[in-house]
Amino acid sequence: MDNNPHILSTERIGKLLLQYSIPAIIGMTITSIYNIIDSVFIGHGVGAMAIAGLAITFPLMNLVVAFCTLVSSGGSTLSSIRLGQKDLKGATEILGHTLMLCIINAFIFGGLSFLFLDKILLFFGASHNTLPYARDFMQIILLGSPIAYVMIGLNNIMRATGYPKKAMLTSMVTVFSNIILAPIFIFYFHWGIRGAATATVISQFIGMIWVVKHFINKSTYVRFGSGFWIIKRRIVSNIFSIGMSPFLMNVCACIIVIIVNNSLQKYGGDMAVGAFGIINRMMTLYVMIVIGLTMGMQPIVGYNFGAQKHDRVKQTLRLSIIVGVCITSSGFIICELFPNAVSAIFTNDNQLISIASRGVRFCLGMFPLVGAQIVIGNFFQSIGKAKMSIFLSLTRQLLFLLPGLIIFPHIFGLDGIWISMPVSDFLAVIVAIISLMVYIRRSAHT
Repeated sequence: MDNNPHILSTERIGKLLLQYSIPAIIGMTITSIYNIIDSVFIGHGVGAMAIAGLAITFPLMNLVVAFCTLVSSGGSTLSSIRLGQKDLKGATEILGHTLMLCIINAFIFGGLSFLFLDKILLFFGASHNTLPYARDFMQIILLGSPIAYVMIGLNNIMRATGYPKKAMLTSMVTVFSNIILAPIFIFYFHWGIRGAATATVISQFIGMIWVVKHFINKSTYVRFGSGFWIIKRRIVSNIFSIGMSPFLMNVCACIIVIIVNNSLQKYGGDMAVGAFGIINRMMTLYVMIVIGLTMGMQPIVGYNFGAQKHDRVKQTLRLSIIVGVCITSSGFIICELFPNAVSAIFTNDNQLISIASRGVRFCLGMFPLVGAQIVIGNFFQSIGKAKMSIFLSLTRQLLFLLPGLIIFPHIFGLDGIWISMPVSDFLAVIVAIISLMVYIRRSAHT
């Protein structure tokens, strides 16, 4: 069952969503929990200022992810659609293009970022206190970016072509390796924040070996064929057009975090930046779980859309929205009821805990609705509606959050930065729901 993508058009939707989403959710949850544990190791093993330095790297990390998802999301969506059209040759071509484009993107982006790293981090809001920590972390991460890109890109293709459990195992192997290595490098070898980054790259290398081996195996349904390194402009254009939505979403997230970090530095100093690092980790945990859900949704929607089975597409979307809202609602409840306990996980610095506790209550004010917005945006990507997906990706970040970050801090100070986030969440969900209703009404008349 795990290696036959054609069940996507016949099996019950609920069962399929469980089969495809649970492994992805587990993988994304494990990855997010690792990021939290990594921050805990850094906070307690290196210090509160290191947490602030790590927060400064978030915009650059978003850009690293952006250039990877530009290829991996587009490639995985197209491979699902090709399989739904019974086009095995087309899916195989997309696999080869995904590998080559991931390698090219990693060397270009990683190399340029490494050369201008200090200037980039200072622009992103680093102070002279946090710059050394941010630099030490990102130098290692950027050197390992080709490894990360290949692992992530091929793992998404693995999931989309009928191997969700193996894709989950990639994340599990990578994360558990990381959890074992990070405390050794930080506490035993005393490598500090560089130790955390080194553990990440080594673990990603282990995951890369796992996924490359999968696509070399002759028993794999979609695998590397002869001439996989040959790049065709038409396929590159298709991959980029679909991957442009998550790419722009991550670029916008980068821009927003830059503005947030600089505003936090102005209204609250390094400790406020560190507090946002804690809040961001908690929000990311639940967002990544929902993204894991959409990773499971994507091959089901893509395959059935390609097979013209629109009732199954709608059923998958409806169930995914319900589950997504439940996931983000659980995060809202935990963080609103226990903000101090959540913040204290990362640090024993009372000032940092106090700022983070107040911020998390504001930031997650509309978090239950975020699950629906993420699912709807990824739904449009899954059916190849790149322009609509891009539009929804941009609404929260640029149309609503950016003006809020400019206006509210002048009125409410530091609290204004936190308040802008739930306001933009609410408005973005309204736009997503209206867009979905318009699409469903139009498709019903065609």
